[in-house]
Amino acid sequence: MRYNEKQLQALSRQPAEMAAELGMRGPKKGSVVKRRLVKLVVNFLFYFRTDEAEPIGALVLEHCRVNREEPSGFSITFVEDTERKYHFQCCSENQCQEWIEALRRASYEFMRRSLVFYRNEIQKMTGKDPLEQFGISEETRFQLSSLKA
Repeated sequence: MRYNEKQLQALSRQPAEMAAELGMRGPKKGSVVKRRLVKLVVNFLFYFRTDEAEPIGALVLEHCRVNREEPSGFSITFVEDTERKYHFQCCSENQCQEWIEALRRASYEFMRRSLVFYRNEIQKMTGKDPLEQFGISEETRFQLSSLKA
């Protein structure tokens, strides 16, 4: 994926949906758990050294799976590269569950499915397409049939 480093850094400074200091272990063999400030902004999971303002890395939360690994830990793996697995350790089971839920809701795919679902529900209840009021053309609308089945 192509990205502009300055824009990515600017995004990392935006208000976070969630942020906490977590234990983190990367996908490299022999990697050890390190304390990192982890910050969720839209569909990016930024991680920082605890004493630095600039991120040392970011994960784009698309085409990935978030799984509970232990009572207070979870992992993120990517569909195209299942060997690339990041482990995170939280302070409690409750904090772990909050992170898992937030990360699962963060992807564009999830947001799009939610939009299509609620658009369908509103259309069933009112008989009108809720996007019509915004003047969105037929060509640019999310297609209702694309996610059915």
